[in-house]
Amino acid sequence: MQKTIASKVSIREVLFQVVLHILVFIFYSFDKKNPGIQQYQVVYFLTYSFAAFIINYILLPRLFYKKKYIWFFFYVLLIVFGLMALEELVLEHIYFPDTRAKRFPGVFFSLLGILPILTILSGFKFAWDALVKQKEVEDLKQTVQESELQFLKSQINPHFLFNNLNNLYSYAIDNSPKTPEIILELSGVLRYMLYECREDFVPLGKEVEQLENFLKLNELQIEERGQVSFEAINISSQYRIAPLILIVFIENAFKHSTASQSDKIEIAVQIEVDTNGKLIFLCRNTYLPNGNKDQLSNGIGLENVKKRLNLMYPGNHKLEIDDTGSSYEVRLQMDLKN
Repeated sequence: MQKTIASKVSIREVLFQVVLHILVFIFYSFDKKNPGIQQYQVVYFLTYSFAAFIINYILLPRLFYKKKYIWFFFYVLLIVFGLMALEELVLEHIYFPDTRAKRFPGVFFSLLGILPILTILSGFKFAWDALVKQKEVEDLKQTVQESELQFLKSQINPHFLFNNLNNLYSYAIDNSPKTPEIILELSGVLRYMLYECREDFVPLGKEVEQLENFLKLNELQIEERGQVSFEAINISSQYRIAPLILIVFIENAFKHSTASQSDKIEIAVQIEVDTNGKLIFLCRNTYLPNGNKDQLSNGIGLENVKKRLNLMYPGNHKLEIDDTGSSYEVRLQMDLKN
């Protein structure tokens, strides 16, 4: 069922049209030699307003916006010539029977009296519609962006859970006494992911705390095969950060190192916030080039985080990845939100 014209017009647009018509009428009726509002001025302006209404709320949406330009301009010409005929054959005979009604000033002169008013009234309506359409497009882009962010964020939980369940399974098979500790750490990180990361931005201090818990969880995989270091400098909860971005780089560091090395594993993570609110994140890990790093790099984690960075920090981040053949270093700089 199609909406009526009245249902499509917002209160703001009605107020805008009222103010516009009042202002245009004031300029139209202003005369230094004969101040005041005359009856004929009101009647003439009402005919222009009615014509503009037909153009604005019938011809524009039904013809112009549907790209039926020929029909649109055809009907506009009919309206203009209809106004000319109404003025010359009816109104001037009522209000100016002894002067203007006795002679026809010509089409060009008549158009000079009609077209400026119609152009202003219809032009502002067209501009209003353009602004509304632009707002709708921006809202749609925002909705699409939010949907994409939610989709990308939803990928992280299964990705993280899949990797850590494999580790938990191996410890359970060996009846390792560390299995309960792993389950506890895993549940804590999952709780944060599921319940505290619903917002687009979370306090930086909370995110760093969870990164440290995540490191402890994955450090159990290494045991005596190497060392893991974590350093956080000038971390303040006055800043906010998009959640679950940094964790992907740390997860990849553990995944690549443990899959390719049996010993001498080195993983170093450093997070620092400078005085300008810029976060500097460094994550470095060693790996052996003859390991299965190529297969591991095809996961969704890295591509996921690159897309999220482009969506959440467009133009406000710099990601550098350096692969030397024996070490993998990620350097990320991003402007934080207050």
